[in-house]
Amino acid sequence: MTSYARQGLFRTLSATAVAAALTATAVPAAHAGAAPSAGPAPASSLAWRACDRPGGPAGQECAELPVPLDYRHPDGPQLTLAVSRLRSDRPAARRGTLIVIPGGPGSSGVQRLTQKGTALRGQLDGAYDIVSLDPRGVGGSTRASCGIDPADRHLVTLRSWPAADGGIAENIAGSRRIAEACARNGGPVLRSLTTADEVRDIDRFRQALGEEKLSAWGVSYGTYVAAEYAQKYPRRTDRWVLDSSGDPDPSRVARGWLANMAVGADDRMPDFAAWAADPARADEGLRLAGRPEQVRPLFLALAARLDRRPKETTTPGVPLTGTLLRQALQTALYDDNAFPQLARLIRAAQDPAATPVLSPDLSQAMPDEDATVTIGVICNDVRWPDPVSSYGPAVAADRAAHPLTAGMPVNITPCTFWKDGPTAPPARITDRGPSDVLMVQNRRDPATPYSGALRMRAALGARARLVTVDSGGHGSYLGTGNACGDRAVTRFLTTGQRPETDTYCAG
Repeated sequence: MTSYARQGLFRTLSATAVAAALTATAVPAAHAGAAPSAGPAPASSLAWRACDRPGGPAGQECAELPVPLDYRHPDGPQLTLAVSRLRSDRPAARRGTLIVIPGGPGSSGVQRLTQKGTALRGQLDGAYDIVSLDPRGVGGSTRASCGIDPADRHLVTLRSWPAADGGIAENIAGSRRIAEACARNGGPVLRSLTTADEVRDIDRFRQALGEEKLSAWGVSYGTYVAAEYAQKYPRRTDRWVLDSSGDPDPSRVARGWLANMAVGADDRMPDFAAWAADPARADEGLRLAGRPEQVRPLFLALAARLDRRPKETTTPGVPLTGTLLRQALQTALYDDNAFPQLARLIRAAQDPAATPVLSPDLSQAMPDEDATVTIGVICNDVRWPDPVSSYGPAVAADRAAHPLTAGMPVNITPCTFWKDGPTAPPARITDRGPSDVLMVQNRRDPATPYSGALRMRAALGARARLVTVDSGGHGSYLGTGNACGDRAVTRFLTTGQRPETDTYCAG
């Protein structure tokens, strides 16, 4: 879901996203909470400038795109979006423009292009100019700020992890505080942070680029944005890739994505268990058990012990609790490369003489502007109407069924107390439209589990084909090293050829 990936939705509120917020060096942002500028957005033309970044692709360019604060008043106040592109390095082979649609909500497309641009260029062989944008509220685009108290912006409070005994009283109080802060301070920019507006912004970007159609690679939450774009603008889509999809049920949207995390963690845990029990870990001092089936109960017992007796860490005032350990697991499940860090934390928690070291996403508060956009989109998109009294029983049942996530995925959020409802009902993704979608999905995804992706596949019907990749982790294309899955996506983007039927790529 690398520090700039930000592939977790609020359904995951991924620690990867928080690490990105703490370390990213984005295009300079418009002042958080600043009043948007007035005047109409231009129909075309962008003032591109060089913006190469360390470790990024050569030739990256950046610009600013004005978009309406409210598309019902297109000539009214405007926001500014940071946009970026990589020109085709083989102009004679260029066939169009591919937009990279980031995840989140809250991920930077400009950073995503920096991170993946070189690999994409290598795969696409000059077929596209590759572009992306920072959605409104993100990175170098106009920001919003709720003024959320720092104590409520730590990952394990913003995510509504229940108390050690399963109680949710503090979650209720914290969710109410956040919603009230957003109502007081968020203003019109906060209210404009919606999937529907991101979709309109992408089409405004298309117009500014002078393109009749776009191709796309949407990842994580970006698949929902991409699917909604394809639903609203079917004649503007060329070759459309959805990588790591969630359930598009319009009655639940982000709420359903968050709830599905419990299943995703269960699906993915065996991969970590096999890694942690491998004899190869012994030389590294990271082997946790003799057999894979021992790792899960070991982890749950350790988390329960830390619930009772938290352990001091190298961060003063932030002990390692069972909740922090569970959150560290959720982060690590995104990427095999994070397994060693989790194993070291477990080892330190087990060793009476060791002092655990917490990563910044566990020890520091999330920046206010990043917390604001992450919460704002999901609360603006769909109503969360259940009474407060319903959450306690739901958490208790989910804790029993899925102890790795301990009830967090179904717990209360600030959306329960949100002051402003959706400006429009969420889009219903259907099978009406051109057959130009390729889905690619890891079989054991902790954030967008396979079961949810199958619902996106069913909604799209004959418009799509699904490539199932026998891998774990979040983000499939150019993410897991599965050559079969990568070839299928590259072939589609460069030649237009998809599998005739849904297909499976072995590990």
